[in-house]
Amino acid sequence: MNTLEMAPVGLAPVEVGPLQESSRLSSGLDYYKPTMSQLAFEVEPDAEVTFTFHNRGEQRLLDYVDPASLRQRLDQLKDNGFSEAELGYLGSLKDSTGSNIFNQAYLDYLRSNELPPVNIGYDAELDDLTIDTTGVWPMVTFWETVIMSEVNEAYFENYLVSQNIDPFAVYEEGDRRLSEKIAILRANPDIKFSDFGTRRHFSLRWHKHVLERLNDECPENFLGTSNVEFSNTFGKKPIGTFAHELPMVFAALADARGEDVRQSHNALLKAWFERYGVDSSTALTDTFGTDFFFADFSKDQAANWKGLRHDSGDPFEFGEKALAFYQKSGIDPLTKTIVFSDGLDIDQILAIHDHFKGRINIVFGWGTTLDNDLGIRALNIVMKATHVLDARTGNEADTVKISDSVGKHIGSLALVGLYQNVYFAAQAA
Repeated sequence: MNTLEMAPVGLAPVEVGPLQESSRLSSGLDYYKPTMSQLAFEVEPDAEVTFTFHNRGEQRLLDYVDPASLRQRLDQLKDNGFSEAELGYLGSLKDSTGSNIFNQAYLDYLRSNELPPVNIGYDAELDDLTIDTTGVWPMVTFWETVIMSEVNEAYFENYLVSQNIDPFAVYEEGDRRLSEKIAILRANPDIKFSDFGTRRHFSLRWHKHVLERLNDECPENFLGTSNVEFSNTFGKKPIGTFAHELPMVFAALADARGEDVRQSHNALLKAWFERYGVDSSTALTDTFGTDFFFADFSKDQAANWKGLRHDSGDPFEFGEKALAFYQKSGIDPLTKTIVFSDGLDIDQILAIHDHFKGRINIVFGWGTTLDNDLGIRALNIVMKATHVLDARTGNEADTVKISDSVGKHIGSLALVGLYQNVYFAAQAA
């Protein structure tokens, strides 16, 4: 596809063209990747983790994703690794005390190690693409958001070409929809949100265009982005804490070692807070079910951590549980924050904000319907840590996620049942 320029009436030009020009890992990284990687480097540097790609949607990826082209792109990223500019940016980030977030030993580790190879195959039963990768945890973790981003870009670029769809029309429709969202946000300046769209954006160029408009047109609402490269581009501190991967791998390692799997969750919370402190103390609540989380999260932790992130299940039910938990713990909810981040659209954002305003601080993590809303159905893809090899014992274990939405569970039915009914059954605090 040749590089094109389009300029919808009243808008700055948007470049539309080859979507895979950047060879920078940071363009496909959410900020929680390097923060989790650094913790893994410090506490479990030799653990081997497998990440497995899964298409949860109805679209057949092989219709528009060429495995050879995808392989070439991923190999290029693997071979290039982190540039000195990317490492320099990570090294420049400071916490609220003025200390470096990423230490020199970790940055040197990234400089001297490479990402593991990626397996791209075909599943005859699914009649679709398969992707997986295995490597030491601090390095293999980076592939998750990078691969998802690259699959999205390849899919939509080839979709437009194959269907003879005018890219001018697609981007103009995307800008029209974005303008509607921006108008609503400008009318509600107390709604605060961060961009969480890296993994499922329509394209890197479109993602950047969306952020440019948000930064220029509704700066009161727009807090920043989880995208590492664009945080640097727009001069905003990257946003994010940790993902489901961290408690999932901690639990699988405990399982492989014959340790108390249930205790692994709080061990992770303690390790995270000790490493990153208050600045990154937003706890993801649904890895093993929200009811377990509230039974396991101590009053001291509730007092010290800034807030909670909701990522599955009914957001209103979750918010009410969080309010009741803080009140029961003797904590003023207005000193805490909930980050809602589960597949939000603008109508849900408005409804959640109206329901909880004045009761607890609310922030939104907004992804797919912000960065991939151009009139073409978005993909529903994930890439999760699925298996662990413990370097200490040589034992292996599969990972599990018990979501508050049944369709988001990870793991075999038998292992999910074991986690639900034995390891992570909620108990009264």
